[in-house]
Amino acid sequence: MPHVVFVAPRFLETTNKFVAGFAALDNVTLSVISADPESAIPKALKPRIAAHYRVNDYENANELLAATRALQGHVGKVDRLAGHIEQLQVPMAEVRDALHIEGLRTEAARAFRDKDRMKEVLRAYGVPVAKSALADSPASLRAFIDAVGFPIILKPQAGLGARSTYRITSEEDLRALEEQGVIPSKRVPLQAEEFVRAREHTCETVTVRGEAVWHSGTRYFPTPLEVLETPWVQYCVLLPREDEGTEWNDFQPVNRSALKALFGKDAESAAGTALTHMEWFLRDDGTSLVSEVGVRPPGVGIMPLMSLAYETDFWADWSRLMALDEFTPKERRWASGAAFFRGQGAGNRIVSVRGVQRAVADAGDALVEMRSPKEGMPRNEGYEGEGWAHVRHPTTEGVKQALLALIKNVQVRYG
Repeated sequence: MPHVVFVAPRFLETTNKFVAGFAALDNVTLSVISADPESAIPKALKPRIAAHYRVNDYENANELLAATRALQGHVGKVDRLAGHIEQLQVPMAEVRDALHIEGLRTEAARAFRDKDRMKEVLRAYGVPVAKSALADSPASLRAFIDAVGFPIILKPQAGLGARSTYRITSEEDLRALEEQGVIPSKRVPLQAEEFVRAREHTCETVTVRGEAVWHSGTRYFPTPLEVLETPWVQYCVLLPREDEGTEWNDFQPVNRSALKALFGKDAESAAGTALTHMEWFLRDDGTSLVSEVGVRPPGVGIMPLMSLAYETDFWADWSRLMALDEFTPKERRWASGAAFFRGQGAGNRIVSVRGVQRAVADAGDALVEMRSPKEGMPRNEGYEGEGWAHVRHPTTEGVKQALLALIKNVQVRYG
């Protein structure tokens, strides 16, 4: 029976769904590494967890290595090491390399995590990407701007979503950023990219030992960068009902080439088993560009949206995939969408929430689940906001109308 070690940073709601997915596998022995104590494990899951090892820093490869070695000595040989967040992928790969555990190797993990290296790998393989450079000084950033012109995008070398990402449209923007201390250096280089005017999509792909066996995709409304730049805008993600004959199907040759390039020489082993999250752009002329690729489950509500649209439990599906190289493609039966509620005004707390009852009434039967913001809640600096809703409908238009009803009616104010 394979021994799977899952790195659960904290036993929070979303992480526990992944733990439950592994725990439900009868033919798997499950151990867990976490920064939380064993007492934080949900009671219902404890009987299925063979061992728990607590670490101080779950992103530290040395601590993960010590924990995995201890679990290997206590429970038995570790066959798989898995974790669902972006920051874990490189340290887990380093542990796999050290202990000869099947799965993604360090070279490939760094190609996914380091955005400059990612672009280099993709370009070398002929995958279309935006012009970019790793700026390690103000002079190198200036050289890039002189070459491509404004606007440009600046972001961390090992970014996470759109966090700490900036659109620079002028010399004034650049000076303002420098005044905030955002200056490229040898110690903290920044990824500089041309700004792409296009519609932003995602593509989620399941690969089993390098073979793409399933894909899905969503649209952002508006883009994550626009959401960060406009703190009051309500944010939506749409997974359409249609599958065949869509832009996501047209994108598949590019998607598969990109994944083959990034997985590299070990793709046909367990290193090529994954659920990947790709962000890509579709231009008005029909051409596409790959933006970024994560070798882990998607965020921004896409996991529940896929679960709704395909009538499955995608957390459990991912757990089975990573533990056993097994995945059963499902048929898309619904359109689904997520709305994220964000407030207007200055201040660090919510002082009023209006329109929730009207939003629920107008969304109607399409509304599946909703967590509305509450007065007194602290302001969330991320683009997810302080509340959310998930909707499902037999048609894409039905989901669009339900999302519109939610973001038009729910009004949140900070103070």
